[in-house]
Amino acid sequence: MNETHPSEIMRCIVFNKPYGVLSQFTDEGTGHPTLKQYIDVPDVYAAGRLDRDSEGLLLLTNDGGLIKRLTDPKHHIEKTYWVMVEGDPTRDKLDKLERGLRLKDYRTLPAKARLIPAPDLPPRPKPVTPHGPVAWIEIKLREGRKRQIRHMTAAVGLPTLRLVRVAIGDVELGDLQPGLWRDLTQYEMEILNR
Repeated sequence: MNETHPSEIMRCIVFNKPYGVLSQFTDEGTGHPTLKQYIDVPDVYAAGRLDRDSEGLLLLTNDGGLIKRLTDPKHHIEKTYWVMVEGDPTRDKLDKLERGLRLKDYRTLPAKARLIPAPDLPPRPKPVTPHGPVAWIEIKLREGRKRQIRHMTAAVGLPTLRLVRVAIGDVELGDLQPGLWRDLTQYEMEILNR
């Protein structure tokens, strides 16, 4: 009977990355908390990143092919974000986000953007301090450049105050609390591997 070596078993987990945590296992001398403080699963790596100030769903796996599929925009895997912005997200501003925007050195792909009610999220360790009215919008992207949503909202006059990724494809954060992780279900694995 052949036994599978533990390192050959595909592992994929969902982590709810808290605010202020780096999306990597080493701090490279920055002194910021890393995934190492939360995840004790060997040989898994983040499939994409969330910047230190962003929160929410981070997928980690030991499958390099899956990481490539999840992070390459040509595979069109939609990522869903809830974004607290300062200002009034008028229809015109949402339309601009949806059409795609010319940023410094590239044009964003078309996205989906809509106004949503304030979501029921756990409080952030560093409270948000707006200087004016705030609103929440949901943005769905099929790409993910560095700080892209923050650049997009700033370009239409809606600075991002809080950013939470709530889904990658059909894999959702659900009620997983910040700092906790879980293995993907068999159903979620099948969806990601399609």
